[in-house]
Amino acid sequence: MFTGLVQDVGRVVASSEENGGVRLRIEAGCAAELSDGDSVLVNGVCLTATEPGRREFGADLSEETLERSSLGALGTGDYVNLELPLRATDRLGGHIVQGHVDGLGTIAEVREAGLSREVRIEAPAELLRYVVEKGSVAVDGVSLTVTRVDEAGFEVALIPETLERTNLTDALPGRRVNLEVDVIAKYVEKLIKQ
Repeated sequence: MFTGLVQDVGRVVASSEENGGVRLRIEAGCAAELSDGDSVLVNGVCLTATEPGRREFGADLSEETLERSSLGALGTGDYVNLELPLRATDRLGGHIVQGHVDGLGTIAEVREAGLSREVRIEAPAELLRYVVEKGSVAVDGVSLTVTRVDEAGFEVALIPETLERTNLTDALPGRRVNLEVDVIAKYVEKLIKQ
């Protein structure tokens, strides 16, 4: 389990196709904390760390991951948001994030708004049903508060701290982002339907 509070921004140093999947190598300060088989959140996708070293770690992308996320588009030099799993003694400062991407959104508009930057993200209707104003959503692994929502998408405000600590500082219109909606909303819907 994760919180959506990015701990590090890593850089893809290698990407290669292998047997229908993709193998990434990521340079990151948090690599030294990883062991083979540990979970790590990469742009909102829970991956398994392989061959971790002091400054880098590997991660394999299955066909399923490539189909459901934007990770297949990553190339050498791209920056990724990273988070290590929540420990039992940690604070839950963001919201519950599983690293199971629900779908992709597209950044439609970015505008400056005082200290913050407002970002509009278009998303499929099957995801928007779980997105509520003042609720939480994970965008490329970053826990954000929804400021507005309508039938075509939603908006979030990126404060200076978020812009400094995540790769969302480079968010431009047209960029595809991984979205994970609030898992509690999905469980509530399932219970109501029974």
